Amino acid sequence: MPVAESTLLPPDLMAHLERLELVTRKVFRGRMKGERRSKRKGQSVEFADFRAYVPGDDLRRLDWNLFARLDKLILKLFLEEEDLHFFTLIDASLSMNFGEPAKLLYAKQLAAALGFVGLVRTDRVRIETLGQDLHHRGPVLRGRRSVWRMLDYLNSIEPGETASLADGVKNFCLRNPGRGILVLISDLMDKSGYESALRYLVSRQMDVFVIHLLSQEELDPDVKGDLKLVDCEDQDVAEITVSAPLLVRYKSTLNAFVSGAQEFCNRRGMNYVLANNQTPVKDLISNYLRRRGLLR
Repeated sequence: MPVAESTLLPPDLMAHLERLELVTRKVFRGRMKGERRSKRKGQSVEFADFRAYVPGDDLRRLDWNLFARLDKLILKLFLEEEDLHFFTLIDASLSMNFGEPAKLLYAKQLAAALGFVGLVRTDRVRIETLGQDLHHRGPVLRGRRSVWRMLDYLNSIEPGETASLADGVKNFCLRNPGRGILVLISDLMDKSGYESALRYLVSRQMDVFVIHLLSQEELDPDVKGDLKLVDCEDQDVAEITVSAPLLVRYKSTLNAFVSGAQEFCNRRGMNYVLANNQTPVKDLISNYLRRRGLLR
């Protein structure tokens, strides 16, 4: 499928993303040479600093001109170029099929945009869903030529996975022991709670971003009268009469849900971003994720 024809990654968005790169607050050792400048000192053509020689250092990095002048063994240090492993974990449960556009479609558009940035910068990109079992890993993508494979994989994701949030995150951690950046895109709606799932991520040596995705209909419901509500995941039924006091209670509960998730993440060093499915992906990236330090 030609990249230009993809609804997940339109040409105008790609043109905007070309100028960006993924960044992390942590230092990771990449497996292959890439385009990013590491905080670690290594071998490249870009000079970084000097330091005194200690036994065991590579003699080829000695500065013999300084030795001739100072009679001291001094090493030249260079910035090392390295790649980054970028993971996106998508919640593909039935609750993510709600809204217009559906939250799952929005999640796939966001994953496509972030993955494109990583591929353009030759980072290693892996996209998976919560429903993948322990022995099934998503493809590792690298380089601009892999964009079509990424889009093909994202288009194949369908709503309806039944794995709980905790089981999905746990299996992801077992499948992917590596380090890097992890972006979890989910509505965090699980009757057993989100806390256990996010605790699995705390112990990972990753820079974690939790994109809490909700639809406009969930954030500001426009409903009234007598309604019969059916849970799309477990078919639980509730009959309610929508009134002004009930909407006030709903919004209070929603605010507690959102603020609780944000506080849970912030206390544990994870980045939390609340996303609305009505916000264009380009704006979410430019106005929120860049400020949170995921992109520059």
